[in-house]
Amino acid sequence: MDKALQTMINNMLEKTGKSLDQWKSILKDKAFVKHSEGVNFLKKEHGVTHGFANTIVTLSKDEQHTSDDLVSNQYKGKEALFPIYEKLLSVVNSFGNDVTVTPKKTSVSVIRKRQFVLIKPATKTRIDLGLKLPGEPTTDRLGNSGPFGTMCTHRVQITSESDIDQELTDWMREAYIKSE
Repeated sequence: MDKALQTMINNMLEKTGKSLDQWKSILKDKAFVKHSEGVNFLKKEHGVTHGFANTIVTLSKDEQHTSDDLVSNQYKGKEALFPIYEKLLSVVNSFGNDVTVTPKKTSVSVIRKRQFVLIKPATKTRIDLGLKLPGEPTTDRLGNSGPFGTMCTHRVQITSESDIDQELTDWMREAYIKSE
């Protein structure tokens, strides 16, 4: 399990008033069609912050799917992209101990107080990196959000580890800072 996710689970009782198992018990009888419905329920009805609500819903969906399973399923048939994913995680985890990595079915959200990076293996040869950089102009490399819609303001297409250069690291750090 990712270190940041484990830390979040360890802090859940103190920060939310309930353990992960208690939250899972609350959600087990609910039939939310969309992930966001569960997140909104926890935020509105129980006052849980977005990061914890998102993690609770993700981990409550299917006991058989661990975070590692979710990530490995994303990279089936796209194994050549996995070193790029690992390098991206290494970069964002270096920003601070308040970074939470939350794997979902088709992507991985990276959250501080809110999501600032989204990592998605888009094709067999490309990862789409979504960034929350409100007010930043688009460039040839820092494109519009594309398929991410409002989840991100920008998208960078990554095809090799060498694409994770200082410019990209600076954009990710800026997104991290703005997510405070």
